[in-house]
Amino acid sequence: MIPGYGYRFDPTIIILIPAILFTMYAQFKVTSTTSRFFRVNGRRGYTGEQVARKILDSNGLYKVSIEMVRGRLSDHYDPRSNVVRLSQDVYQGTSITSISVAAHECGHAIQHAKGYAPLNFRSALVPVVNFTSNISWFLIALGFFMSGPFLEIGILLFAASVLFQIVTLPVEFNASNRAIAQMTNLGIVEGKEAGQSRQVLTAAALTYVAAALTSVLQLLRLLAIANRDND
Repeated sequence: MIPGYGYRFDPTIIILIPAILFTMYAQFKVTSTTSRFFRVNGRRGYTGEQVARKILDSNGLYKVSIEMVRGRLSDHYDPRSNVVRLSQDVYQGTSITSISVAAHECGHAIQHAKGYAPLNFRSALVPVVNFTSNISWFLIALGFFMSGPFLEIGILLFAASVLFQIVTLPVEFNASNRAIAQMTNLGIVEGKEAGQSRQVLTAAALTYVAAALTSVLQLLRLLAIANRDND
């Protein structure tokens, strides 16, 4: 239901159906793939923490620390603190999923150290998106109840979030490619393990694709509503 349209069916909801279906597929794929390879241990027996340390040190990133955090697959790299944070299952685990996720987060640390442009651009967008994401939907909702440019301004601010989601895609795919290359070159994975690691990271990347698709289609939907209301 669109705010201001009561309980009347809004046909623009159809625009979101591909995103809804793809999001469901992405969630299934990442859950099934990561769970599957959590049960497959790497031949070298490295833990996620050991893999992360090995990759970081081999790239001269001795000052990047590694911390264990709570949550399942809550792993991330914090460029502000220069810290790779790994969930317990990844930090202590020796599975293909554990070492792949750890390597991926180190890929972000390498991006940061090398000044990877898309990462820098995404980081610059963070404060903008933090502001616009809070106010855009308020203005959009206000635009359904009141005359004036509220809807158009809200849509414009929402576009910043869409841009952020789009820019995230090359950042995540590049980090995964760096992770595979690092693990292969350092002998962390061998043979079919490299393919298994790629399966894990590709499945995880689908969630970012789903988020970007959802944002783009939501923006198109809002533009369709604004155009309809102006007719």
